[in-house]
Amino acid sequence: MLAGCLASLWLHGGPPFSIVGFAFLAALYAVVSHVEFESGNGSAIPTQLVLVPMLFLLPIGTVPLAVVTALLLRDPRVLQRPTKLLPLVSSAAHALGPVLVISLAHGLPLRWSEWPVYLLALAAQFAFDLAHSLITGVAHNISPRTIVGFLWIVYAVDASLAPVGLALAIAARDHTYLTALVLPLVGLLHLFSGERQRRIDHALELSDAYRGTAFLLGDVVEADDAYTGSHSRHVVELVLAVADDLQLPAGDRRDAEFVALLHDVGKIRIPSEIINKPGALDEEERAIIETHTIEGEEMLERVGGLLGHVGHLVRSCHERWDGAGYPDRLAGQRIPLIARIVCACDAFSAMTTDRPYRAALTRNEALAELARCSGTHFDPQVVAAILRLES
Repeated sequence: MLAGCLASLWLHGGPPFSIVGFAFLAALYAVVSHVEFESGNGSAIPTQLVLVPMLFLLPIGTVPLAVVTALLLRDPRVLQRPTKLLPLVSSAAHALGPVLVISLAHGLPLRWSEWPVYLLALAAQFAFDLAHSLITGVAHNISPRTIVGFLWIVYAVDASLAPVGLALAIAARDHTYLTALVLPLVGLLHLFSGERQRRIDHALELSDAYRGTAFLLGDVVEADDAYTGSHSRHVVELVLAVADDLQLPAGDRRDAEFVALLHDVGKIRIPSEIINKPGALDEEERAIIETHTIEGEEMLERVGGLLGHVGHLVRSCHERWDGAGYPDRLAGQRIPLIARIVCACDAFSAMTTDRPYRAALTRNEALAELARCSGTHFDPQVVAAILRLES
């Protein structure tokens, strides 16, 4: 990259060199490079807003050197660590692509009618950057698929900001310092990214708090009934695996985790002699135990917030696909998907666990029973997912 920067100095095109203009744009690039915001699986830096004006306000051959200078201004301590200097210089590889395209176009006039060249320059920027990222990634044993997965959102951001940078370049072609008008926009991006991060942090704090409350309630259940407590944790693991197999959105996956952990929380209010009865329940005892889903919903609604939100899902975890479940005799798609997932996973976990009144089935026997009850007791697509995961 250093050789490319030096070689690019021989390229022609653009206005005459001005040390003041060069220093100004490099400093502006350095300032903008401090603004980073999360997007998708990665993060983006809005330096495209300054890189594009550089291509037209500086001699074309000096642009890569200006980018390197900006990166050094951002972190001058690199000069004291030679091993860090080469990676920093190589990170400016993205500037070489558009520089070559603009240079081959002989420093074309700055006007909107030249948009095909601008698109080609943007594509060259992405190509050079991707090549550099792949080479660096392979050297560190990172798969190309992972690299592309992180970079595509960065390129989407750069492509969105490039027209703004071009408009700024047109406005500032006679007055380089007008590029400083980008600072209010960058300031807004910085403000919004900070606000977004605070919201994410707050959401994580709430999520952790709710998860802690859910586990506490699970511990209460376990203290009253050791089987129900440990069984709920087994169900959580399988429910999350099924949720991933069915590609549930993140919010639904979170709800599924809480419902799986708390689907039996209402049993706290059921007499222990019924819960732990070694034999079959009589009709009256069965009617009492079937109230635990309603009790669970009411308990969670009193907690409120996220747990109150999943209460209605807890209520439906013992409904059957054919409508013969309880407490509301819902059938088919009327049963919430998360409740259908928990119902099937709950049954599989129960079948493969020793109970006071029967020994556990083998894993294959439990899978066969799930398959037999698919379309009657359980949602067929949920059963199919469990069979895929457990086979």
